[in-house]
Amino acid sequence: MRILSIHNSYQIRGGEDECHEAEVKLLREMGHQVDVYEENNDRVAKLSKLNVAAKTVWSDEAYHTVRHMLQQQPCDIVHVQNFFPLISPSVYYAAKAQKVPVVQTLHNYRFLCPNALFFREGNICEDCLGLSVPYPGVLHGCYRNSKVASVGVATMLTVHRLMSTWVKTVDLYIALTEFARQKFIAGGLPADKIVVKPNFVSPEPAIGNGSGGYALFVGRLSVEKGLDTLLKAWEHLGIQIPLKIVGDGPLAHEVVAAVKRHSHIEWLGRRPMSQVHDFMGEAMFLVFPSKWYETFGRVAVEAFAKGTPVIAANIGAVAELVDSGRTGLHFRPGDANDLITQVEWILANPTKLADMRQEARAEFEAKYTAQKNYQRLMEFYTKIQNFGCKN
Repeated sequence: MRILSIHNSYQIRGGEDECHEAEVKLLREMGHQVDVYEENNDRVAKLSKLNVAAKTVWSDEAYHTVRHMLQQQPCDIVHVQNFFPLISPSVYYAAKAQKVPVVQTLHNYRFLCPNALFFREGNICEDCLGLSVPYPGVLHGCYRNSKVASVGVATMLTVHRLMSTWVKTVDLYIALTEFARQKFIAGGLPADKIVVKPNFVSPEPAIGNGSGGYALFVGRLSVEKGLDTLLKAWEHLGIQIPLKIVGDGPLAHEVVAAVKRHSHIEWLGRRPMSQVHDFMGEAMFLVFPSKWYETFGRVAVEAFAKGTPVIAANIGAVAELVDSGRTGLHFRPGDANDLITQVEWILANPTKLADMRQEARAEFEAKYTAQKNYQRLMEFYTKIQNFGCKN
C-alpha cells in the first residue's frame, strides 16, 4: 500500500510524536510506501494569534498541500495522527476530494474537550462531553488557561460538528483502548466507525531483572499526571524504597523541592529512550499515578516490555492496561495513602512480585509488539479499502 501519514508534532516531544514515528517506520519496514505531511508547533510563535485561530478551524494551506500530494502520488490510505492546531480537519476534505479513505487515530480527547484532557483545576471534568457547542471550555479558559485561545478551539469543534465532519469525512477512527472508545461514543462519534488498536513498543527491549531496588516514575511533571500524589506518598515510603523520577514539566520546581527535603528521591530529568528503558528494567516497579483519563499509557506498556510491573491509578485507560494482581496493582486515584498501601504490599510479597514480572512481559508479547500491531493495522486498512469511501 501507499499511505499518506499526517501529523502536527508538539514543541516538547511527547508520546503522540513517538507513536507517529514508530508507525511510519514499521510500515516502511514491512514494505509499504509512506509519504509524510507534518507540521510542527514551533511555527505557532511565527504566526499571529488570529492566523493560528483561523488555521485551527480550516487551513487552506494544509488542504491544498495534501490534495496536491495525493494528485502527484495517489495513495490508498490517508492516516491522520494529529491535525491540531496548524493542519486542521481540512485535510479530511482534501482526501475525500481525491476519493482516498481516511483513518484518524484518537491519541487524545480533542474532539470532545477543548483542552483534550477532560481535566480542569486538578479534577476530572466532563462539562463539554456531548455538547454541540463546548462553551464551558471557553468560560473556564481550558485551552492554555486562556478564554481567547479557548474560543478558537471551541469554534473549530462547533463548526465541524455542524458540518458533520467527524461523521462524514472519516472512514475509521482508531481508539487506543476500549475505555477511550466508549468516551468517544458518549461524545457523539459513530460507534460503528471506532475500532481499538493499542500502541506498541519497537524495537523490542530486552527484559530487565528488577535488581535496582527502586521505584520509578516516567512522564510529564504535571498535575494531571498525579505528581502531587506520588511525592506525598514518598514522604512516607522513602525509608522503605527510593524513588527515581524521569521527565520534565511545569511542576519541576516541586520535584526539586522534594529532592532537597528527601535524599531518597532522585530527579533524573529528561533522558534518551534507551536510558529510560534501562531504568525501567532495573526498577522493582513503575508507578503510574495519573489523575486524568489517559487514552493509553505508553509508559506502562514500555515497563511491561522490560518485565516490570506497574502500580497504577485505577482510572481511565491505564486501569484497563494493568491487570491488578497479575501485571501490577491498582490504587485509588489521588489517594496517596492507598498508593502507600499498595507499595508496602508489593514490598512484602517478593514471590508475587517475581510472578508479576513474568506476567508483565507475557502481556507485552501478547498485545503490544510491533508484529501484533501491524497485523491489526492491516486488518483496518484492508477493510476500508474493500468497502471504499462511504461518504
